Amino acid sequence: MDIRIFKRRMLAPAVDKKLKAEIQATQRQLQLARNHFEEVLDPLLVDCYIYEINAAQLRYQFLLRRAKIQETTMEDETHE
Repeated sequence: MDIRIFKRRMLAPAVDKKLKAEIQATQRQLQLARNHFEEVLDPLLVDCYIYEINAAQLRYQFLLRRAKIQETTMEDETHE
């Protein structure tokens, strides 16, 4: 599954650099958790990495929603 779900235009300059950095860091965390999940043999660690993947996916979705809201707010302010 490709983690590049969002479109580039969503992260236009209207989205601040800190938020972009958080999104990129979360993408890396998600990919790292997936890589560990693929390599692990211990059943307890399998559960651990499933938890990490789910947590990273939820954080990623949250950050994308925040970026979209931020971009929409900036667009609305420029149209006024």
